[in-house]
Amino acid sequence: MAGKREEARDNGRGVVISDDWPGYHLDLFTYPQHYYGDLNRVLIPHGVIVDRTEKLAKDIMNDIGYCDIIVLCVLKGGYKFCADLVENLKNISRNSDTFVSMKVDFIRLKSYQNDQALGDMQIVGGDDFSELAGKNVLIVEDVVGTGRTMKSLLGKIKKYKPNMIKVASLLVKRTPRSDGFQPDYTGFEIPDLFVVGYALDYNEYFRDLNHICVISEQGKEKYRV
Repeated sequence: MAGKREEARDNGRGVVISDDWPGYHLDLFTYPQHYYGDLNRVLIPHGVIVDRTEKLAKDIMNDIGYCDIIVLCVLKGGYKFCADLVENLKNISRNSDTFVSMKVDFIRLKSYQNDQALGDMQIVGGDDFSELAGKNVLIVEDVVGTGRTMKSLLGKIKKYKPNMIKVASLLVKRTPRSDGFQPDYTGFEIPDLFVVGYALDYNEYFRDLNHICVISEQGKEKYRV
């Protein structure tokens, strides 16, 4: 990405976007016009997300090897990242001599209302992880903020003794509230901003936005519940 950016090679933090990164002006990209005035800027364009996801898939395959995987997609914000990541993993498998079986399951977590984190993680839907026993599990998440939500989920899954658990997150926020949790695979490390788009939502809005953008105060008020 253009502009100031820290070197991210081999540090496990992904593409590191600095606090003073101005992003891109909205007029440089297409986006749904019903969100006019609801966004401040484009933080990560869709094309950059696509390229970074392809590289993450290669890193995952190189790391865990060609073994059968259960992908646990964290809904709802993780569905686009998960779909793109799994497609890249399948492409690597198809072009290799070893077939990798991938089963995708889903878990829905609720940890935000408006732009505020809830006190406790809420599991909405299937929380029976017994089928993960002895399996190789890849959890795919959209955003890691404080890390408490993911640590809580990992604690529940580990009780069923999977063979391996890895976590891939599209975004990790730099926040003083972090408990230090770091995913195994990170797409982008970003400032402590509330971002939307690429299936990340604000009260169920902005999922239809392809780019990852910073929501404006007008947008927060418009869609507040």
